[in-house]
Amino acid sequence: MSGSAKRSVTITLDGTNKSSQLPLVEGTIGPAVADIRRIYGDLGIFTYDPGYGATAACESKITYIDGDAGVLLYRGYPIEQLAEHSTFLEVAYLLMNGDLPKPAELRGFEMGVLRHTMLHEQIRQFYNGFRRDAHPMAVMCGVVGALSAFYHDSLDINNPEHRRISAFRLIAKMPTIAAWAHKYNSGQPFMYPRNDLGYAENFLHMFNAVPTEPYKVNPILAKAMDLIMILHADHEQNASTSTVRLSGSTGANPFACIAAGIASLWGPAHGGANEAVLKMLAEIGHVRNIPEFLSEVKDKGSHTKLMGFGHRVYKNYDPRAKIIQKACHDVLGELGIKDDPLLDLAMELEKIALNDKYFVDRKLYPNVDFYSGIILKAMGFPTSMFTALFAVSRTVGWISQWSEMIEDPEQRIGRPRQVYTGPTQRDYVPPGRR
Repeated sequence: MSGSAKRSVTITLDGTNKSSQLPLVEGTIGPAVADIRRIYGDLGIFTYDPGYGATAACESKITYIDGDAGVLLYRGYPIEQLAEHSTFLEVAYLLMNGDLPKPAELRGFEMGVLRHTMLHEQIRQFYNGFRRDAHPMAVMCGVVGALSAFYHDSLDINNPEHRRISAFRLIAKMPTIAAWAHKYNSGQPFMYPRNDLGYAENFLHMFNAVPTEPYKVNPILAKAMDLIMILHADHEQNASTSTVRLSGSTGANPFACIAAGIASLWGPAHGGANEAVLKMLAEIGHVRNIPEFLSEVKDKGSHTKLMGFGHRVYKNYDPRAKIIQKACHDVLGELGIKDDPLLDLAMELEKIALNDKYFVDRKLYPNVDFYSGIILKAMGFPTSMFTALFAVSRTVGWISQWSEMIEDPEQRIGRPRQVYTGPTQRDYVPPGRR
């Protein structure tokens, strides 16, 4: 571990003369962590931390979050600055390489992505194996997992050049995979990528265009799509990123690891949260039902949840939510949407919740999922595609985290311990004597 260990924490096991002195490791910013690796050898005990909420499972230089202050940094750069001035591919370069690129470096990186946007033609036939109504995330799990069967020329994870090529392939092909999942659902012809378009533009073109007529990407919608991708590019050691790292710790190929990340992201408590927001709004049904719904949310005996508000890490306003809130209203204005009942309901729910003492006291502010659900709905995406779009954006974070893990000399296969609460040893009893 490269962090400095100038202090230590001493733990004494009650009723014994055993103690363990644990180095206290300091990062560049953020709280110190106690290195507990020797605690079992010294004391014969493990630590217990369900959900790993107080455990640092790795060392990383990629993303920093201060949940209390509402801070999100990519490689040290505030998300607010990147959202205002950068592009998704520039952010992708930053996450993968550690610094913002010089103009020539960015052009080279963009060309590296563009060279890999097409899928192997046999993958086109692979889609026919799915039911027409398959969820896009199910399709993406299957297709991404199968990429290693088509691109097995660069799967040596210990070869830096192979890792670089695999990274380009994943970042470049993910929009094509997602757009084709939608086209397969809708029964429309697949649209091939166009390398004369930007990353977000290309995705919107593949998603919306049909061969029978020209399609021009709306620049405001393309900018909003690029912004959404930047905001979702990485988010430290969340569930899906931890899944990618855990899978990668076994030596699995990058396509398998990213497929595992997609599966983890699919959960409604993680990447599926923006889809859950729209389902919640549909269940509320009308503005007049909001007070009754919020009363149910406040009822401890109820299982009703206010989706899109609050966050596991942020105990302040999600910095991404502030950014996407403005973009949301810009998109609604550009599209001239003024009387969509679902969007009107969302805006009223936001207004009421932000002024309700119950939610304010608990710091349950709207998060990025609340606004991304609204903006994607306004842009014409079906709710089933919301999490798939999240996966397109997060792929660059996953592959950056995976690459960092592979290059970490302290990386070991993930193997959490447990508190066993089952039966103690017992002897087998033949069926007739039970």
